[in-house]
Amino acid sequence: MKKHRLLSFLVVAVAMLVLPLLLQQGGNAWVRIVDMALLYVLLALGLNIVVGYAGLLDLGYVAFFAVGAYLFALLGSPHLASAFPWIAAEFPNGLHLPIWAVIPLAAALAGLFGVILGAPTLKLRGDYLAIVTLGFGEIIRVFLNNLDRPINLTNGPKGINQIDSMKFFGFDLGKSHSFFGIEVASVTMYYYLFLVLVIVSVVICHRLENSRIGRAWMAIREDEIAAKAMGINTRNLKLLAFGMGATFGGVSGSMFAAFQGFVSPESFSLMESVMIVAMVVLGGIGHLPGVILGALLLAALPEVLRHVAGPLQAMTGGRLDAAILRQLLIALAMIVIMLSRPRGLWPAPDHGKSLANANTSNK
Repeated sequence: MKKHRLLSFLVVAVAMLVLPLLLQQGGNAWVRIVDMALLYVLLALGLNIVVGYAGLLDLGYVAFFAVGAYLFALLGSPHLASAFPWIAAEFPNGLHLPIWAVIPLAAALAGLFGVILGAPTLKLRGDYLAIVTLGFGEIIRVFLNNLDRPINLTNGPKGINQIDSMKFFGFDLGKSHSFFGIEVASVTMYYYLFLVLVIVSVVICHRLENSRIGRAWMAIREDEIAAKAMGINTRNLKLLAFGMGATFGGVSGSMFAAFQGFVSPESFSLMESVMIVAMVVLGGIGHLPGVILGALLLAALPEVLRHVAGPLQAMTGGRLDAAILRQLLIALAMIVIMLSRPRGLWPAPDHGKSLANANTSNK
């Protein structure tokens, strides 16, 4: 059994390493889609800590994504030098801090925002918590959209461009490189970086799930009153869940800013939060393989459906917009999945087991 499992892991590892090299033969578009799918996996893993482990419904998770992206943009572009003369006097071309400083700062700032969000919501549950977190996400987006005056901090709806790419010891991921005669595009380089981050995040989440903290989160998720009666400090653990989940969003946001080279408030709308929540729910709440599967499917599905929406639009004589058709098909797919697999595509094996046993004993 162990040999078969090891062989399966090796096959999957080789396939993941070769995948972008094969995709880039048909152009960089498909590799870019996979890159964005991996970023969504990072976001879904972070939200799974809050929603899946601790049972706290967060509809404003994209705010932490935005915080990380904008912090990386401000510290890795000429924008601050153009907006603040005293910075331009010392750094004429902008700060351009190294990623070793920016990424920890993005994670720490996003974690701080997570604690700030969690502090006033400690006594809220369910729908009330969802509404408050939704409002928090919209407040962050509105601030990003309007902090271009009187001091131009975010450049408003125009966004921030000329953002530095990822550089490791002078190795620039924003440029193509050649290895053993094989040309590796920039988007492929980012693929390997995001893949490493996803693997590290999965290991962290798995260790958290099996730790005392993870089991305490799950106790709060199942019955907060019983968990408190057992001596669990629900207040601190809720804040820790918000903070831990937010750090994943901050790191993902910094990766997004470096990958795109441009950020604007449009990238951090409420719909993005809803899609991330849908990835966790459709994949399987609290189950890491299910969350990853849900994130990959929902991130790649809109791009795949472009090839389906076009012919459907032609069948209607062009009366229906292709973008609307794509949204309709995505919504139908989500409805079908939830009707056929109400616990998600790949739910946790023990989820709902006690309920099933109770129903069996009653019969």
